[in-house]
Amino acid sequence: MAKSVLITGVTRGIGRACAWKFAREGWCVTGSYAKSEEAAQQLEQEIAAMGGQCRCVPADVTDSAAVRRLALLAQAEFGTPDAVVCNAGIAQQKLFSDITEADWDTMFDVNTKGVYRVIQAVLPQLLERQAGSIVTVSSIWGQTGGSCEVHYSASKAAVIGLTKALAKELGLSGIRVNCVSPGVIDTDMNRMHGEAIMRELAEETPLGRNGTPEEVADVIYWLASEQSKFVTGQVLGVNGGFYI
Repeated sequence: MAKSVLITGVTRGIGRACAWKFAREGWCVTGSYAKSEEAAQQLEQEIAAMGGQCRCVPADVTDSAAVRRLALLAQAEFGTPDAVVCNAGIAQQKLFSDITEADWDTMFDVNTKGVYRVIQAVLPQLLERQAGSIVTVSSIWGQTGGSCEVHYSASKAAVIGLTKALAKELGLSGIRVNCVSPGVIDTDMNRMHGEAIMRELAEETPLGRNGTPEEVADVIYWLASEQSKFVTGQVLGVNGGFYI
């Protein structure tokens, strides 16, 4: 029987690259999206055209009821997921003095509590089977801090703490929990920095360039697969040496 994966934030960037990577490896994909229905339908059709299976479900990770429905739909469609990728996230650039309470709360509601909601919804299925791999997505700024992105950095640092603690808690249940921490990746989210800053960041990277969503997806797939079956509680940087 084919393995299955649940991926949040699947319509663009790293999430979309993950859907393609898992589908090409023969996994059945359930993906969630918040707003981009057209992009979700296009992804389903493209993966189906190459012989894969992908079901995209509208589910905002800030909506607990929607996330619970997502978990049930994923199980009904393809069985209990073998892997869960908590990818959905947002970013915002602001001076700390300009960050409102609403900005702060929204950032944590999506980036941190969204991870909590997804894992809470799927965990009973994984515990019943006593197996599974959970991969969270943090950021290099969650490790180092990013100027003018204090609330983003803090929310992504919290994801790292969640990952490490949960790995200790779930290890004896046969469930692995790891985190991927991307550096500067060429995504729509990062393009808000502008071309000049993206070039500067590439020059600061030892490998001399920014990363691609596909390169992050490859690492996420490795952590989700049996190839990393003795790896848990780790934060794996995909950053071209930007932070060592």
